[in-house]
Amino acid sequence: MPTELNNILALDNDTIETQKSKEDLTWHEITNAYRTRRILTGTLGGIERLEGGSTITIVYYKNFRVVIPMTEMMINLVEDETHNYGELSLRQNKIVNTMLGCEIDFLIKGLDTKERSIVASRKDAMLKKRQIFYFDQDSSGTPKVYPNRIVQARVISVSEKVVRTEIFGVETSIPARDLSFDWLGDARERFRVGDHILVRILDINAKDPEHLTVRADVKSVEGDTSKANMALCKVQGKYAGTIEDIHKGTVFVRLSIGVNAIAHSCYDSRTPGKKDEVSFVVTHIDTERNVALGIITRIIRQNL
Repeated sequence: MPTELNNILALDNDTIETQKSKEDLTWHEITNAYRTRRILTGTLGGIERLEGGSTITIVYYKNFRVVIPMTEMMINLVEDETHNYGELSLRQNKIVNTMLGCEIDFLIKGLDTKERSIVASRKDAMLKKRQIFYFDQDSSGTPKVYPNRIVQARVISVSEKVVRTEIFGVETSIPARDLSFDWLGDARERFRVGDHILVRILDINAKDPEHLTVRADVKSVEGDTSKANMALCKVQGKYAGTIEDIHKGTVFVRLSIGVNAIAHSCYDSRTPGKKDEVSFVVTHIDTERNVALGIITRIIRQNL
């Protein structure tokens, strides 16, 4: 006699997948990945502190909870007189907290079939990917990732001035100046944790998979249209713009015509702030730096 779940009458005579059957299929995939040491990818969903004081991260692979000890997350921090991070574990926790929601590669280290619990390592997966993409060579003697190649990267953390990415097993931070040719006051307005972005590999320093650093940028992939836009900009011309950043009295404005501009003074009685819309008069064009210099004549709309 068939069970109830095996005897469901479907509207179109197709087999209906129940939640249990989906979980069974995923568990089979997980056990096969464990046996073959295949890299899986999940979403970093949580951080937990155990009774003994150690910290674990929680990654979700489909509907399954995967435990990765903090020691297996490959959050490498230097501790010396120059880099005084205080308590290492506290610093690691802060970094992982900024990564919540990002994609994580992992290799399964152990399974409990009865409880269907999983313990994994991000470190092992990253080292394996480093070997495959940076050291293994094709028939022409070239690795998959090399300088000047455009590759896809994962955004794993975003702050105001830096986007941290993971590029085939290697974490690298890209500062705001390398993200765009436009003034970029806050990287969080353009990039999100979990994004996939295109980057250009600028430099690789590789001794072995354990000691590997990569430098990359985003702006060279997007291209620079500012020189063409600058041809539209005229001295004594008045243009609308948005304040992107303010640093030591210097106001960085992105003009609506696609030109970067710097204002050293403001005629409006109000104090300009980030994201204010302003009226800007060009007094000089710096062709060497490709920047318009001028004065903010009026704050059109304040970003309150």
